[in-house]
Amino acid sequence: MSSIESLQISFESYFNHRHFPLVPETLYNPLEDFLSNSGKRIRPVLCLLGNELFDEIHSDAYHLAAAVELFHNFTLVHDDIMDKAPLRRGKPTVHQIHGESTALLGGDVMMVVAYDYLNKIESPHLKKVIHLFNKTAKEVCQGQQLDMDFEKMDAVGLDEYIHMIQLKTSVLLAASLQLGSIIGGASEYNQGHLYEFGRNLGIAFQIQDDYLDAFGDPSKFGKQVGGDVQSNKKTFLLIHALETAKGDDLDELHRLLKLQSTDKVEKVLDIYRRCSIDEWANTLKESYLKKAYHHLDEIAVSSNRKHTLRALAEYLIKRDK
Repeated sequence: MSSIESLQISFESYFNHRHFPLVPETLYNPLEDFLSNSGKRIRPVLCLLGNELFDEIHSDAYHLAAAVELFHNFTLVHDDIMDKAPLRRGKPTVHQIHGESTALLGGDVMMVVAYDYLNKIESPHLKKVIHLFNKTAKEVCQGQQLDMDFEKMDAVGLDEYIHMIQLKTSVLLAASLQLGSIIGGASEYNQGHLYEFGRNLGIAFQIQDDYLDAFGDPSKFGKQVGGDVQSNKKTFLLIHALETAKGDDLDELHRLLKLQSTDKVEKVLDIYRRCSIDEWANTLKESYLKKAYHHLDEIAVSSNRKHTLRALAEYLIKRDK
């Protein structure tokens, strides 16, 4: 099995070219710049790993991985507008530099070009690939809408939040693996366990992301630390704090949630620390990682073929950025 690094390099070699026309440059150059600020390319690597778990990597897997990466970046550009995020991957967001209209159009174009890549796939399983891709795309949009709905609600339960995270984050990780495994000829049984591995890993990944937003190092995290706190975004951390804080801490937390000031971030984080929210988040993350590993163990291939997936899971969950 290939290493994570070799697959990242291999995909980058395939993907590192211009994806859009030259004109109008005011629309397309910002997209090229955004894609070149690459991030970790986790989802396309998952596509390649899903294929390689069952067979040699097919050229179709690279087309599929590119489609997934373009779809993912489309969601980031649009989500940044909705979240009013100033930074993405350590740089100003597309809408911050070029305006919301250009960012909206740019995201739309990335989605269209994703289907151009799907159209290159020659696999006899193309119909199943497109069905799962479309199902996942709709679920991601549903998850983003629920995320925005939660911002208007006074209280959100942990189960509701986990459901939203499954849609917004987990299903794309899970589908990336399953899509690759379809190209690799995996059985329905193995596809199911691989999807569940990715789904549980995605929840653990989001718990880590929520944790880093609150407690991460901004020079490493690449996004505005405390942004979720400042915007009163319902996260694993806030939901649990509202359920566990008592007395003065709970009263102070409710008061701070009514403020728009950036000064409240450290005060909210102090409450989180007093309620041991950071420790709870790590325990919850590990529980979902354990579920993910259970499904990985159930996949009917030799254990040595699973080492890279296990290493990738560790990389995602132990990351500090």
